[in-house]
Amino acid sequence: MRPEEKLSRMIQCETVSQAGVDNGHKFRAFHEVLASLFPNVFSRCEVTKFDEALLIRWPGKGHEKEPIVLMSHQDVVEASGKWSHEPFSGDIADGRVWGRGTVDTKGSLMCIFEAVDQLIAEGYVPERDVYISSSDGEEVNGEGAAKAAAFLKEKGIRPILVLDEGGMIKAEPIKGAKGRFAMMGCLEKGTCNFRIVARGKGGHASAPGRQTPLVRLGEFMADIEKDDPFKARMNPTTVEMFRRLGPTIKGPLGFVLSHAAFFSPLLNKVLPSVNRLATAMIKTTCAFTQAHGSEGLNVLPEMAYVTANCRVIHHQDADETERLLRERAAKYDLEVEVINKNPACPVVDHNSPVFHKVEDAIRQSFPSVIPCPYAMTGGTDAKHFSSICDAVIRFAPLEIDEQQYSSIHAIDENISIDTLQGGIDFYKKIIKSF
Repeated sequence: MRPEEKLSRMIQCETVSQAGVDNGHKFRAFHEVLASLFPNVFSRCEVTKFDEALLIRWPGKGHEKEPIVLMSHQDVVEASGKWSHEPFSGDIADGRVWGRGTVDTKGSLMCIFEAVDQLIAEGYVPERDVYISSSDGEEVNGEGAAKAAAFLKEKGIRPILVLDEGGMIKAEPIKGAKGRFAMMGCLEKGTCNFRIVARGKGGHASAPGRQTPLVRLGEFMADIEKDDPFKARMNPTTVEMFRRLGPTIKGPLGFVLSHAAFFSPLLNKVLPSVNRLATAMIKTTCAFTQAHGSEGLNVLPEMAYVTANCRVIHHQDADETERLLRERAAKYDLEVEVINKNPACPVVDHNSPVFHKVEDAIRQSFPSVIPCPYAMTGGTDAKHFSSICDAVIRFAPLEIDEQQYSSIHAIDENISIDTLQGGIDFYKKIIKSF
C-alpha cells in the first residue's frame, strides 16, 4: 500500500477530540487501523497507553543512550462547513489527499510510522531507543502528552531530541523571501488566560447610569488595544530567522533583516506596526476571546467579564503579564482572576550539534530547502517534554502551500502526495543520524 493510501485510511477514522466528550472507542478503532497499516511497529515495539494516547518504544542497541522521541498527535478538530471533498473521506484526487487531519497532523504521523515500519522490515536496529508519542487530545489541551513525558521522567529518561509539529516547509514564509524554507520551531511561547471582572449595582436597563460593568470592560479593552503594555524585543531565534531569510529578499528590507542583530532597535519599533505575525514572535500578545454580561436583554449586569488569552514571551513572562494587566485593570475598577498560567518553554539552541543534525536531515531529504529557526506563536504537545529534553524542535517535514496552510482547522484541508515520501525519508535519516 502506498503512503498516500495509508494516510487516506487514517483520515477515514474520525478521531475528533472534544472537551468533555468520551470518544475513546473511535481512537481504539484508529489504533486497530494503525496496527493493520504498520504491522512491524506493533509487533516489534512496546506499546504503552495513557487513556488513548500512545507511547511506543522501539528498542535500540544501546539502552543506556539518550533516546529520540518523534511526536504527532492523533486527534483532529471538528469539520464543519462545505468541503470540496467530504472531510473524513480521505479522497485521493488532484495529486492530494483530502480530509481533516491531513496537515494537522496525521500526515506527519503516517510518515513517522511508515519510516519506522520500513526500517524494521529492512532489519535495521537503531543505535538508541526510538519513541513514538501520539496524544489523543492535543486540540483540547488534553493530558496524554503530559502523561507520556511524566512517564519518561519518572524512569529517569532524558531524550537527546524531541521532534513534534510546529513549522513546516513553505515558500515565502515572509513577503519577499524567495525560496523554500523549513521553519523549525525553537521557541514556544507560554499561554496564560485571565478573567477580567467588572462589578456593578445591576438594575433595569431603562436607567443605566454611567460606568456600568460592560462600559468599563470596553474601555479597558480599547485601552489595551491602543496602548498595550507589552514591549517588543528581538530574540536570538528571530534574529537568526531574519539572518537566513534576509539574503533572499531584494532591496533595503533584505539588507536590514540580514543584519537583524545590528538593526534590532529599529526592528523593535517598526515591526509591531507593519507585520502582525512577526510582532507575535518578539512580544507578548493579548487577545480578548470571550465575554459575558447579564442574562436579560433589558438587565444591567451586577457582574460582567471578558477573558484575555495572552501568549507570553521570555522577556515579559507570565508573572509580569499578570502584573501589567492588574495595573491597567485597576484604572477601570476591574478585577483580574487567573484561569491558568503556563510559562514560555526553554529556547532551543540553534547552534547545538543536535539542531545541526536535524538541519542536515532536512537538506538531505529536501535538497533545495533552507532550514530556518523561528519563534512559534502557537502551542504544541512538545511543551510537556521541555523539562526532560534540551532539544525540543517543532518541525513537521511536509511541504505546504498557502491554501493548505489556511485549511488547518478550516475547510478543504489537504496535503500533496509528492511531499509524503520526503517526510518518510526525513524521519528515517533522523533515526539513522542518532
